[in-house]
Amino acid sequence: MIITVLKVREWIINAIPQDMKLAMASGIGLFIAFIGLHEGGLIVANKDTLVALGTLKNGATLLTIFGLIITVILMTRKVPGAIFIGMVITAIAGMVTQLIPLPHQVISTAPSLAPTFGVALTHITDINTMQLFIVVLTFLLVTFFDTAGTLIGLAQQAGFIVDNKMPRVGQAMLADSSSMLVGSILGTSPTSTYVESSAGIAVGGRSGFASVVTAILFLFGLLFSPLLTVVTSQVTSPALIIVGVLMASALGKIDWSKFEIAVPAFLTMIAAMPLTYSISDGIALGFVAYPITMIAKGRAKEVNPIMYILFFVFLVFFYVLFWK
Repeated sequence: MIITVLKVREWIINAIPQDMKLAMASGIGLFIAFIGLHEGGLIVANKDTLVALGTLKNGATLLTIFGLIITVILMTRKVPGAIFIGMVITAIAGMVTQLIPLPHQVISTAPSLAPTFGVALTHITDINTMQLFIVVLTFLLVTFFDTAGTLIGLAQQAGFIVDNKMPRVGQAMLADSSSMLVGSILGTSPTSTYVESSAGIAVGGRSGFASVVTAILFLFGLLFSPLLTVVTSQVTSPALIIVGVLMASALGKIDWSKFEIAVPAFLTMIAAMPLTYSISDGIALGFVAYPITMIAKGRAKEVNPIMYILFFVFLVFFYVLFWK
């Protein structure tokens, strides 16, 4: 929250070149599609080739394919709410074929916050060694750039990026950091900006009202949580794949004719995000490569000074995380 109020995060986001922002958006699209393909059983681990096509003998995989076909048809026909309708139809089909078990009850009480509320605050004094400080700092960097990459990707998808700047990015970052702080006190995982918001953008969400409605529905969901058990990964995977397709459209706007741009953009987009399963790792590789290629091309003066700072920050990040 401190670095948000001091506008450090805003300066960094505005310093990122347009082509790198586009690479982050398309990379997140490929990443979220890969998650959908994996969770739906279409892509599985393989000890010989790392990944491979999943078996079609699995009923859950066939349900994912069914949901994907239905959603693609609805999207092609430009049916309003196509992604949501596709999820509903897939869930119903799963229950009819008994691939998705029926909920045992409709209403349940919300779980107690007592076991986790405020526990994080009691551990602040435990950060009393340089090693633990580095761990916390590393988590900060990962969360920082996971959020920044996701926010840029979503803003690019929504068409909010104007002259390589994101309007009201400070307010967006403040909402993100404050919710993360409150979430940590409640005892949840980081409640930061998530790529799943791209599903809302894909069906027209722009003003934030869709997010408010989603939040209200989640409150009701605390009481009707047994019903949510029918929304399995086979139901959500087709939506993730479709959203990935929509976000990958940013690929066409990257200036691939300039090699000094193509290399860091490619590293950000494909060689890191989907393949390392990490948005922050993808950003880090791209941001390390960008100053190198720009200097080699004789365009060093065109690089924002903040990008040079991030170059050294990410070198330290890789050293601490993967070398030391």
